Amino acid sequence: MTSPRDLSIADFTYVLPEAHVAQQPLGDRDASRLLVYKDGRIRDHPFVDLPELLPKGALLVLNNTRVVNARLFLYRESGARIEVLCLEPWAGVPVEQAFAQQGRCEWHAFTGNSKRWKNDEELVVRAMELELKAARNGPERIAFSWTPTSLTFAEVLERIGHVPLPPYMKRPDEDSDKERYNTVFARHEGSVAAPTASLHFTPGLLGRIQARGIGMAELTLHVGAGTFLPVKSELMKDHAMHREQVRVPLRALELLRERLGNGPVIPIGTTALRTLESIYWHGAELLFGTGGPELDIGQWEPYEHSQEGLPTPIEALDAVIHQVRSKPDQRLIGSTAMLIAPGYDFRFADALVTNFHQPQSTLLLLVAAFLGPDWRAIYEHALASGYRFLSYGDTSLLFRNDQRSRS
Repeated sequence: MTSPRDLSIADFTYVLPEAHVAQQPLGDRDASRLLVYKDGRIRDHPFVDLPELLPKGALLVLNNTRVVNARLFLYRESGARIEVLCLEPWAGVPVEQAFAQQGRCEWHAFTGNSKRWKNDEELVVRAMELELKAARNGPERIAFSWTPTSLTFAEVLERIGHVPLPPYMKRPDEDSDKERYNTVFARHEGSVAAPTASLHFTPGLLGRIQARGIGMAELTLHVGAGTFLPVKSELMKDHAMHREQVRVPLRALELLRERLGNGPVIPIGTTALRTLESIYWHGAELLFGTGGPELDIGQWEPYEHSQEGLPTPIEALDAVIHQVRSKPDQRLIGSTAMLIAPGYDFRFADALVTNFHQPQSTLLLLVAAFLGPDWRAIYEHALASGYRFLSYGDTSLLFRNDQRSRS
């Protein structure tokens, strides 16, 4: 497989006028527009047409993570406000365990105005019959403590936290964002950014999809803030990918196995796609004898193997299913930092539902890997046609031109 290490991020950019960046969601989730790319052709549809545009026998793969109110405003004794964005639990503590902690916990966090926060200084916020204190244990390591200590950290964030809207939304969060910046099937708390392609779905539209005999599998990837950040290094070899926690139940793996070869697999969003491809590489590691009990995929994992001797998608998936069936909780857990960029060979996905992404971002690299050079024509069409971009923007249904054998 061709390595993307020497790719220049400058080759994956375009001009995104600020007027195209959606600052608010539409009144109805499914009122957005849908760009469809198939067989080299681009067509425009309303999103509500999606059920009829999906191939019969398809399997949709949904990311059921839930965005938490991970943005906190803390105060110095002087009254000066400092913003803290909780990114992930410190030392790799599982997200579910971190949110269940009572009285105290530690998080990896981004701090605004960090130079104003002295190392020995404790910040405080008091609201909703709650007192939360924060102390720095390093540049990005924050120790939180609170009273009442009977509250979990999830309950603390629910009371006094704010929705972590991306920085390109140049407005404060609103109460409505707590609902609209989450999907209607969000179940497992842990993300600091939404799986945005899924924001367009409504219960009614999901019902229409199921009525057409299209399957649905749910998995969880807790989205980190690094997902949407532009790449700042000139070459990809100098960019460090963020790591995100993954949870995949046995049922999702079995549904995927049933559909391989019998119908197209369509992840809803780049996070679902990264999870699927990470499952393949975990299965390959198991067959090579190098895989552990948990999924642990590095940034360059896919590019460190020659094509010869790699397992088929079915072989890799069967290895994962065999391992997960032996686990007491019957789910695959772990994390992935895998970078998908031009040169990557996709194993599971035949099409992709995804929003329009920032210039010079790893998400745009993924789309370019999925579509090839046609990504640029698609984005030019979307801009010329007035599509809304980024998290609260419109979306697309993209079919791959090449189809890999899975047998």
